[in-house]
Amino acid sequence: MKKFIQEDTSFKITVLDGKKGKTGSIDCRNGHEPGDTYLCEYGCPEGFCQKSMLKAFPIMEAARAGGDLRNLGGDSESSIHFCCPDGVVLFRLEVIRK
Repeated sequence: MKKFIQEDTSFKITVLDGKKGKTGSIDCRNGHEPGDTYLCEYGCPEGFCQKSMLKAFPIMEAARAGGDLRNLGGDSESSIHFCCPDGVVLFRLEVIRK
């Protein structure tokens, strides 16, 4: 694969918490655990839940366009919390401008 675009924005996605199952760990099909972090620029980072990426990607696009994540309910211009589509895992997405 040949990338021809130099990205000017990166993202850090961190697992914060989630609904606990009978074992005491998060009841996540993908196996996410608190503290797991994923770095990406455009595509889905390796090991990250593709269903959760469906929710993260529009937020990432808004940030790439210069949007303020507070307009989407974020706690700062460059940080927002979101839940996975299954309602199990809570993530924090942070924008890293280069």
